[in-house]
Amino acid sequence: MPASPSTARAINDRLALRFLRDEGPLTAGQLKTLTGLSRPTVADLVERLRHTGLVRVVGETGAQRRGPNAKLYGLVADRAHLAALDVRTDSVTVLVTDLLGAELARASTPMGEPGKGVGTGRAEEAGPAVERAVALLERTVAEAGATRLHSVGIGAPGLIDPSTGELRDSGGLPWWHRRLVAALQQRLTAIVQVENETNVAAIAEQREGAARGRDTFVLLWLGQGVGAALVLDGRVRRGASGGAGEIGFLPVPGTGGLPSATDCDGGFHALTGSAAIARLAARHGVAVDGGGTEPAGAVAVRAALAAGADGFLDELAGRIALGAASVSAVLDPGCVVLGGEIGRAGGAALAARVEERLAGLSPLRTEVRAGALGGGAVLRGALLTVRDAAQEQLFAPEPM
Repeated sequence: MPASPSTARAINDRLALRFLRDEGPLTAGQLKTLTGLSRPTVADLVERLRHTGLVRVVGETGAQRRGPNAKLYGLVADRAHLAALDVRTDSVTVLVTDLLGAELARASTPMGEPGKGVGTGRAEEAGPAVERAVALLERTVAEAGATRLHSVGIGAPGLIDPSTGELRDSGGLPWWHRRLVAALQQRLTAIVQVENETNVAAIAEQREGAARGRDTFVLLWLGQGVGAALVLDGRVRRGASGGAGEIGFLPVPGTGGLPSATDCDGGFHALTGSAAIARLAARHGVAVDGGGTEPAGAVAVRAALAAGADGFLDELAGRIALGAASVSAVLDPGCVVLGGEIGRAGGAALAARVEERLAGLSPLRTEVRAGALGGGAVLRGALLTVRDAAQEQLFAPEPM
């Protein structure tokens, strides 16, 4: 059946808004060409969108042709402001942008010793850490001049309950992680949404990094800890309880033990976490300078590549291939991206070694790529996620 006039207007408006978002400022004539709509229909929708405050005249074009210049229409970028948070066990990074994602301000703060975090044991220790993180967000928003904070997107380790959206512990995470989301929801008028850090990193790698052009792949996160994100048929798959990809708990040979429901030290994490990689480097005589903000495992991999420490790199590739082979056997993703700081430090050289080892463990052809965004993928993915959600809401037609 044909759409009603109001439905047709809503569809046309959203189509025009997406073109303005993706293609930049456009004239009415360009909108007519892109949308296939008639000139009167385009004129009507432009006026409607200007009335809602989503679109305004941002310039003129046509200096090279006869007749009056054509007006350029663009989205009102300050119609709403967004914030993205990368929440680690030992730090928080905040990014504030306009509605289109243009950066306005960025800041970070440590939350304890690198790799150890704060408040991992008792709930009463969470208060000061939560206050520090909330204060960082408030300062950064003020610095950006973001008077219309619409949404906050958080990328954090742990399980995200698919029914409630709440962050749950998956073993040894700081108490303040769970308290932070609730504190922000109570103190902000903005929408607050949280997603697993590896899942948002996969979104960033798919949209802007190593997985562009892939609708099915697995991101193997290699940073302070390990994790995986499963992107199947273009969608991130979270599992029945939000725990899909908790690969640190995967039982693998070579750890000398088994993981438990509360401790992943006997699992894949024991082979490929940053501390484990640093210990492996030391056994191979690879010197690692500590004290920086980068995970020690990433420093070790970079030093090994510079020194030509083939023995270390081969053994590390074998360890990573164990987890990749398990994922490949179950999901057959066709592509594994080595993400996180360690994946980026290893680059194409480490990815090629892992792919070679993986080919010997699995009959399923699986390409291995180095992540392009490193640790920055979490913040970027959190921003892309919250930007999409905010635009979806703001671009929705007003109730008739």
